[in-house]
Amino acid sequence: MSASSSDMNRRSVVLGGLGIAGMTAVAPPFARAQGRSETLLVVQELGPNSLDMQGVGSNQTVNGLSWNCYDRLLTYASKTLPDGTVSYDREKLAPELAESWEVAADGMSCTFRLRKDAKFHDGAPVTARDVKWSFDRAVKVGGFPTFQMSAGSLEKPEQFVVVDDHTFRIDYVRKDKMLLFNVAVVVPFIINSELAKKNATPEDPWALAWLKTNEAGGGAYRIESWKPGSETVLARFDDWKSGPLPKVKRVIARDVPSAGTRRAMLERGDADISSGFAPRDFEQIIKEEGKVKVSGVPIPNALWYVALNTAKPPFDNAKLRQAVAWAMPYEQIQSSAFFGRAVPMYGGAADVSKPVWPQPFPYVTDLDKAKALMKEAGFESGLETTLSLDTGTATVGEPTAILIQESLAKIGIKAGIEKIPGANWRTTLNKKELPLALNRFSGWLDYPEYYFYWNFHGNNSIFNISSYQNKEMDALIDKARFTADAAEYDRCVKDFIALCMRDVPVIPLNQPIHDVAMQKAVTGYEFWFHREPDYRQFAKG
Repeated sequence: MSASSSDMNRRSVVLGGLGIAGMTAVAPPFARAQGRSETLLVVQELGPNSLDMQGVGSNQTVNGLSWNCYDRLLTYASKTLPDGTVSYDREKLAPELAESWEVAADGMSCTFRLRKDAKFHDGAPVTARDVKWSFDRAVKVGGFPTFQMSAGSLEKPEQFVVVDDHTFRIDYVRKDKMLLFNVAVVVPFIINSELAKKNATPEDPWALAWLKTNEAGGGAYRIESWKPGSETVLARFDDWKSGPLPKVKRVIARDVPSAGTRRAMLERGDADISSGFAPRDFEQIIKEEGKVKVSGVPIPNALWYVALNTAKPPFDNAKLRQAVAWAMPYEQIQSSAFFGRAVPMYGGAADVSKPVWPQPFPYVTDLDKAKALMKEAGFESGLETTLSLDTGTATVGEPTAILIQESLAKIGIKAGIEKIPGANWRTTLNKKELPLALNRFSGWLDYPEYYFYWNFHGNNSIFNISSYQNKEMDALIDKARFTADAAEYDRCVKDFIALCMRDVPVIPLNQPIHDVAMQKAVTGYEFWFHREPDYRQFAKG
């Protein structure tokens, strides 16, 4: 951690350009604020480590800040799941900053009409020039944002055209079914470009340093104060025009690492909403049927898995990877670490019959098969390695890692457990040096080829932590992304899933369920692919 960020942990960040310079917001005590129906009190395990989700190493919580404090051109419509939970609709888009959009007759461009009354938090009007600068930034800044944009064939600034102050056009480099849906994910948020450019430098043309500690948005909420490691306070932006004005005027989000403390605060009524408890806690809360309710949704296109580094010995050996897959204590993990609050991804059919992802791999716990494969791989006498996990996911990650360690020891693999702080996890993964890593990945766009593009394609994205390279896999993924032939698409998806099952760059454990606990008086919770609360929808009874 740098000296400047250490200093930020000791004081409230003063946000430039938002009319609050020199002011430090002091949140009211929970007990006093609890009586206010217009204030939402959130307790979270880990708060944001940045205010810019496009910045290097930004953590999961920063996605929520981006979602609530910035607008995007488009968003997703809502739908109601069979159990009554409200969720985003992966197949239907809705207007946000753009009040309408139209795809050209040749299918090679889309024109967006911006709301003429939209403003940024400092009162400046939102124009198509801000949209272009923001899209240019996303494709040029590098790392995760740029790769995410490329997943929808948004690749270069020349694609983004200012037609007039309130008209913006995207020219396509190819027809891509994911392009418009990618416009509605977290990354392409619209920044107040004039404000950002005032704080840019020749060495930092995209104002990464300034936007890490300052917000320059026009979303439904503005950041009133931010104390890294302690508290984030959001205030409603009453001039927001991109949707119905939120009922919640203020959000106080406090960082409370202890899950037990967070649960106690909820049950006492000292907080409104929280997540990240142990699965056992969620099970107990559901059974108690008290004043706290739980919303649980299997996360689409998501897996808990063990990644094996295919680029370096010893796990560059496919038979060894298969041996590890047969040695996983799947049922123990499911019952003792996740308490059944996850969808099993083991014990599936040997043949892939459906083009769906995720789906169970054919492996189960079979130590005899594992030992036989260890011998075939040349490791009959065993080996030593490390299994790494993110301490930010230790609630389920640590018991899972211990169970894996114990099971691998039975086939001669001595795996030391390496705990990596949550703040350093993504940066460590990006180095692609870990032999075994327990990780969770969820694809924002719910397509099998999207998941595989991120995790198993030879372009070696930051999320391909197995460093898996296979030309056959690349060809199948690319064909599935762009083919217009439904039969060919199904065939490619089934083939690349089967190849993954055979090569085992990762060993799926389960599909996680995203559980959120909240007071029964809290309404409007909606599940989103980014798994962060959308405060714009909430109300308190």
